[in-house]
Amino acid sequence: MQFGIFSVSDITQDPVTGRTPSEAERIAATLTIARHAEEVGLDVFALGEHHNPPFWSSSPTTTLAYLAGRTERLILSTATTLITTNDPVKLAEDYAMLQHVSGGRVDLMLGRGNTGPVYPWFGKDIRQGLPLAVENYALLRRLWREDVVDWEGSFRTPLQGFTSTPRPLDGVPPFVWHGSIRTPEIAEQAAFYGDGFFANNIFWPADHFQRLIALYRERFAHYGHGAPEQAIVGLGGQVFMRARSQDAVRAFRPYFDNAPVYGHGPSLEDFSALTPLTVGSPQQVIDRYASMRDTFGDYQRQLFLIDHAGLPLKTVLEQLDLLGGEVVPALRRELAADRPAGVPDAPTHAGLVAATYGDRPGRQAVPGANRGDNLTAGSPYQDAPEVDGAGR
Repeated sequence: MQFGIFSVSDITQDPVTGRTPSEAERIAATLTIARHAEEVGLDVFALGEHHNPPFWSSSPTTTLAYLAGRTERLILSTATTLITTNDPVKLAEDYAMLQHVSGGRVDLMLGRGNTGPVYPWFGKDIRQGLPLAVENYALLRRLWREDVVDWEGSFRTPLQGFTSTPRPLDGVPPFVWHGSIRTPEIAEQAAFYGDGFFANNIFWPADHFQRLIALYRERFAHYGHGAPEQAIVGLGGQVFMRARSQDAVRAFRPYFDNAPVYGHGPSLEDFSALTPLTVGSPQQVIDRYASMRDTFGDYQRQLFLIDHAGLPLKTVLEQLDLLGGEVVPALRRELAADRPAGVPDAPTHAGLVAATYGDRPGRQAVPGANRGDNLTAGSPYQDAPEVDGAGR
């Protein structure tokens, strides 16, 4: 079971102080938060992708590559990578590169996003959102798994004899989660490929996500990837804690009331009753999230949103201390208890390599007869002599 945090990268006025951080301050704060997540023992840091204010994270791979050099153990992921408006060729290259610089500590969550105007900004038609997601991902998978790709589709120019570089680390592509808050077709897509399904259930009631996850598990088994309980499920979450629950409610209420997504809507109490938002003591958070298994079955990844709505950096770091010091250790014990033997662990690069090669080392790509040159569809290195470590 993996535990971590995700950020949507919003730059929001602090409703208590009235101050709005600059882009530079918010970016630096997010880097500090990610590093502290590793320090307190969390497993994952995930970052969203947005191309409009008030969000700053337009290039998650750049940020995650920086963090790869500043962390040692943390899995670096995305909270959304826009499969609809990003070119699959660029995605294949960027995330394979991130695999290499992080030593395999990377996966990604694909999604369509929640900002309609992003489609024309990148020359796409929002009415083609689902077909784009299906076709682009089909190409992305081939680019990672085939050394030379011939391809033709509806939404981009054809490819002939194309090799995406660098090749995935150890010959194993990054693990992919398909994120959804409402769309059964995305659950179907995740099940078809045997990928992970991430239900970011921070906005809607549990019964809605029960249906999506049940569909994903059923179809995962239908496509022959294993039993329904072997499907790979991740959940979103949202918490705010103080030692005393009444202090947590008092401190968080102004941030909730003015949050850019759900502010000026349902009350804090109503929203907490309908969604996983838990504002209270660490024990209340433990009790609430330990019960997620009863609602959704055994699952593999739990991510928490803790750094949005203008919360100051000091407060977010305090939340991390509580997560790492009290909440996550207790949840690890609770969710490991009576966990059936057939339920898989959360995917990691090492685990995927072992599943692919057993005791053999992973495949390290070198220029050769199995590689295209992306110009003539030939292999210019196939007759070249081998080079030594100095490049001769």
